[in-house]
Amino acid sequence: MHAEYGHSHPTKPAGDAPRRRSLRSPGLGFEACKRAVDIVAALAGLIALMPVMVLCGVWIKLMDGGPVLYKQWRVGRDGWLFNIYKFRTMTMNAEQDGAQCATNADPRVLPGCQWVRKCHADELPQLVNILLGQMSLVGPRPERPEIIEELREDLPRIERRLAAAPGLTGLAQVRNGYTNDVAGMRRKLAYDLRYLRSRSLVKDLKLILETIPRVWDPTAC
Repeated sequence: MHAEYGHSHPTKPAGDAPRRRSLRSPGLGFEACKRAVDIVAALAGLIALMPVMVLCGVWIKLMDGGPVLYKQWRVGRDGWLFNIYKFRTMTMNAEQDGAQCATNADPRVLPGCQWVRKCHADELPQLVNILLGQMSLVGPRPERPEIIEELREDLPRIERRLAAAPGLTGLAQVRNGYTNDVAGMRRKLAYDLRYLRSRSLVKDLKLILETIPRVWDPTAC
């Protein structure tokens, strides 16, 4: 069963504060078309990228014999928690001391799996999350509840990004790239809110096309 995390309803600006553009969905037509595109693209992606996924799975299994996939709680639309699926590229005890962001040359990464992370092949199982309706092709990347809790004081508007289903890619990923510090998270939040205020199917398609040449990300940890 899904669990609800926090509250994602923006408050009405008080007094003469400037009015923010709405983060609400453009409408039922947009939602229906976006969902249809997600299903078709996720199925096509699973079929076309199956050789890459098999290669990742075999390599990870050879490295330490442990599970190929792992699931992790993430915060989805309207604060509902869901299990995200990823290829396991770190050791089995990678988070024995609690949740922590990856770092450059992280010793927890399995031998030979840096390339899996830098080309984001570890994210491919999330195509299943898209088919399940927990994610979309385009939207704010889903964060861990622990990370959101840590950032709440520095980024009080962070829950506003939960107005839409999280995405496999998004404006923040295309424009900002990988980051794990507060300044970078602040930039990502600004991009996420910009996307939510002006989203459309045409802009989603543009972001998908802009993502392709950025699949290889040397800054990814």
